[in-house]
Amino acid sequence: MCELLAMSANVPTDICFSFSGLMQRGGNTGPHKDGWGITFYEGKGCRSFKDPLPSAHSPIATLVTEYPIKSEAVICHIRQANSGEICLENTHPFTRQMWGKNWTYAHNGQLKDFSNELPVKYHIPIGTTDSEHAFCWILDQLHSKFAQQQPADDVLFSFVAQLCERIHQLGVFNLLVSDGDCVFAFCSTKLHWITRRAPFGEASLIDAEMVVDFQQVTTDKDVVTVIATQPLTDDETWHKMQPGQWQLFRLGESIAQGQTQAISPAPSSV
Repeated sequence: MCELLAMSANVPTDICFSFSGLMQRGGNTGPHKDGWGITFYEGKGCRSFKDPLPSAHSPIATLVTEYPIKSEAVICHIRQANSGEICLENTHPFTRQMWGKNWTYAHNGQLKDFSNELPVKYHIPIGTTDSEHAFCWILDQLHSKFAQQQPADDVLFSFVAQLCERIHQLGVFNLLVSDGDCVFAFCSTKLHWITRRAPFGEASLIDAEMVVDFQQVTTDKDVVTVIATQPLTDDETWHKMQPGQWQLFRLGESIAQGQTQAISPAPSSV
């Protein structure tokens, strides 16, 4: 199964520490060797790095760990392919424009009969994955529901949660999505999150011999939330999300949460 990673922060922050752990799961400490990608938001713009090579052996991934790009919102994904061939167009995260913003999306799981159950009209997939198809369907539904005007965050993402519940009926659907301002997470089977704030301490990665003292690289006003499929550190307390639960983060803080009806996903091979 693929793995997800996201960050929401109240000040521009790099994700080098967390990504250094995650990238090892892409072909080294984990089996997610079918590509990886990461998108950083900077103001209204965003920059993405994607590679169909395993992240543990990708020179581009090494660049990301060594180049401290500062961002307030990040979406990342390492892939274990189960739908669509291994190629660049099928590599997460996927980014589309809506309401004058870049929307970025990554999915962990597998969906059945998605092309029939989730018909798309306006946003046509470029690749052949169930993941991108579901993203396009979500954007279609947002377009149909709200037309040309983006609603308030609580209204918008409560509706996104309803859409996630619908997709969850087709299989495993763990999701991360961001419009650059908010980071939304929906748990189908497995997601964890942690918010770091003062007083900061040390943390050790599970997948790499790396320790960071956050007190040395932060101020007492910094708030940083990291979301991941599996905890990335072994000496911190991560919150485990429940099936059907969703969380909305903005500038590092949880600003909304909810629980949709927990529906057991259709059996799959992930």
